[in-house]
Amino acid sequence: MSTASLVYPHPVPTSLTQPFWDGCREHKLVMQQCTACNRMRFYPCEGCPHCRSTEYRWTEVSGRGSLYSWIVVHRSVDPVWQAKAPFVTGIVELEEGKGVLVPGIILGVAPDAVRADMKVQVEFEQTDAETTVPRWRVVPG
Repeated sequence: MSTASLVYPHPVPTSLTQPFWDGCREHKLVMQQCTACNRMRFYPCEGCPHCRSTEYRWTEVSGRGSLYSWIVVHRSVDPVWQAKAPFVTGIVELEEGKGVLVPGIILGVAPDAVRADMKVQVEFEQTDAETTVPRWRVVPG
């Protein structure tokens, strides 16, 4: 199969997650922020995992963070991802708060050079006509 014909798997937004994906399409990283305890959270959910409030607002965040954890993918059952192997996927802890963890592909670093606490900045990739996803680029510092 030619890599030119491969299509990324894409998310299927729900009414709960649609504001996150709308933000990505506008190249903005938005998170739910509890209006009761003021803490950020990700993944989007109906209730705050910290105080149980069901009240929240969508807030744009800096898109800066540090690499919390990662894996290097060498083999994938999905042909799109196999064509890109090896690649790094990781969990980023946002500057906005300890424990605000967001997954994604890590760009700008060789798989064997990845280290904990590397600084990253979000960037966005349009993967099809409807979908824009966050990626994480390693930045100096």
